[in-house]
Amino acid sequence: MDEKEIRFLPSSKPPRAKLPKVGCMRSITDRIPARLVLYFLSWSGFLVSFMMRNDINFALVAMVRTNAGGNGTNSSVSDHCRSVAVTESPAFVNGNYSTLDEGAIPQVIEGVEEYGEFDWDSTVQAVIKGSFYWCYVLSQVVGGVATQYFGTKNVFGWSQFFTAACSLCIPYASDLHYGAVILLRSIQGFASGLTWPAMYAIVGYWIPPVERSRFMSSFQGFSIGIGLTYPLCGFIIAYFGWRLVFYTTGTIGMIWCVFWYLLAFNTPQEHPRITANELEYIELNVSEDIKNGMGMKVPWKKIFTSVPVWAIGLTTFGRIWVHYTFIMSGPEYMQKILCFDIKENGLLSGTPFLCSYLSSVLFCYIADVLVHKRLMTLTNVRKLFTALSQIVPGVLVLLVGYLGYNIVVVLVLWFVAVTFITASYAGAMANIVDIAPNLAGPVLAFAQTIHMTASFLQPLASGIMVTDAQNITQWLHVFGVSSVVAISCYLIYQIFGTADIQPWNYPVLDAEVTSTDDSAVIANQPMLKTIGMAGRDDEEDDDDEESSSGHFK
Repeated sequence: MDEKEIRFLPSSKPPRAKLPKVGCMRSITDRIPARLVLYFLSWSGFLVSFMMRNDINFALVAMVRTNAGGNGTNSSVSDHCRSVAVTESPAFVNGNYSTLDEGAIPQVIEGVEEYGEFDWDSTVQAVIKGSFYWCYVLSQVVGGVATQYFGTKNVFGWSQFFTAACSLCIPYASDLHYGAVILLRSIQGFASGLTWPAMYAIVGYWIPPVERSRFMSSFQGFSIGIGLTYPLCGFIIAYFGWRLVFYTTGTIGMIWCVFWYLLAFNTPQEHPRITANELEYIELNVSEDIKNGMGMKVPWKKIFTSVPVWAIGLTTFGRIWVHYTFIMSGPEYMQKILCFDIKENGLLSGTPFLCSYLSSVLFCYIADVLVHKRLMTLTNVRKLFTALSQIVPGVLVLLVGYLGYNIVVVLVLWFVAVTFITASYAGAMANIVDIAPNLAGPVLAFAQTIHMTASFLQPLASGIMVTDAQNITQWLHVFGVSSVVAISCYLIYQIFGTADIQPWNYPVLDAEVTSTDDSAVIANQPMLKTIGMAGRDDEEDDDDEESSSGHFK
């Protein structure tokens, strides 16, 4: 073979201006890297997934009567918020309401306005919320195995479809019986549990190591999902009622499924619109072992006994715990201690998560720079950002409890803590692909089984500790436990975490490839793209250079 037929690196020759031979539209799409399209599909997919996951957390405030359960807690909270607001109102002078500011009284009462048409007590509400996460944890390993055999496109796509279908049905199920809502939430939880292993699995085939931290920021689309869901729910409930919340999120989910079906592909080789240069770039920079690993048998015993995998699962347990303190306990704390009304609650509960997406992009970019310029080892980079994601929020959440009613300072610390939690996606969460790029889906499934137990243990623990919702001392216990869990779990990762690829990541080699001759050496090198195909001349090679490899940014 002529050595000119093999291109080891993308050519640096400047492209020559030529009319596209495949049509103007194809010329435009060729300039959009397929990896960039995958990034936005991943980002929007997690955004939509978390909208459908968290809509009911906020909608329950409007679905259930405030005096449901008959324990008197909510009425005392109402009195507390009225007293706080009244004493701060200019209409309250010397213990009497001023007739000049009569409009102030309804404004105060708005913060404790009663909603709801269902008499579901606190236990039923807890089961409705928790049923999602019980089944979510159970489906993690199923998602890892299914992805190995059916590919990310099928697993992620169908899981989103069933989640959206259940969202559309929740208003009807609510009228039927709360048991029907629990069933739908269980199905949603099981389906959503498949998404994370599926998306992790595709990273190893599509994204070169130097770009992985930046790509992992796409998973932070869930922050935008949470950040949009709470204020959107507050607006919809205030003006249109709680039922439209589920119709809105379910419809958005269905629309997303259409785009996923049309634009997502399991591997670069399957993509019909990827340019030759981008395909070559990916194949030169993604290990051949990874490409050959699709469909390989999952070594579950080795994964279960892997110390680095347990380190990831246990440390992220602490991150999930403190994260869900803000996600699930946050709206209740905003309403019952800080006394914000439904619209303010939605805005203030959601805004920190909108900001956290921007921080995740920044953290992941800095991590890639540190790795690319070799300023730190990959292992130390992962440990640094894992520490930022757990120690900083762990300290700040404790301060939130001690500061009590200092609303401005509490909100600032709240925002900063949620922002730093996202550093995990340049830390322990990205570390999953580092140690097992070939088995990222199954490894994530096992790690998620460990750390997502915090998603239902945290609200359970909070419910046990907070028996009087207006007692700020009890809330301090919630924040204190979150602080201890987040920081102590990080120490495990600091000791046992590593970014080294584990031996069980590789497929079992054939006997002829295990020899020491030159063919074995060649077989273990990254795949080289052969450019000299039939019917292509040097002029056509130059045409390919017009579509660059499109380095991911």
